[in-house]
Amino acid sequence: MKANLFEFRLQPTDTFGAAASDPAKSLAKESMPPDEQTSPEQIAAWRAMTGVRRWRLAEGLYWTARKLTLAGLRARHPGWPEERLAEELRRILRRSRT
Repeated sequence: MKANLFEFRLQPTDTFGAAASDPAKSLAKESMPPDEQTSPEQIAAWRAMTGVRRWRLAEGLYWTARKLTLAGLRARHPGWPEERLAEELRRILRRSRT
């Protein structure tokens, strides 16, 4: 089978980096509120997606986050010119990690 550059599989690991026998337990459930925990169904859905589909979803989330962040900046700083808003948006996104 030819490898797809965008195809990858999520590898469940426990907090120490070892493969976990139960993927749902591997995602540090103890530190997440119950309604934010990844379900086995969610894990199965992600694994069933192609790499291209996951990439497109991530890209969509990125652009949505940019738009929402920019809207928040405009609401908090209505007097700022577009150049200042764009500069602040870049600063915020540069330091974001998740």
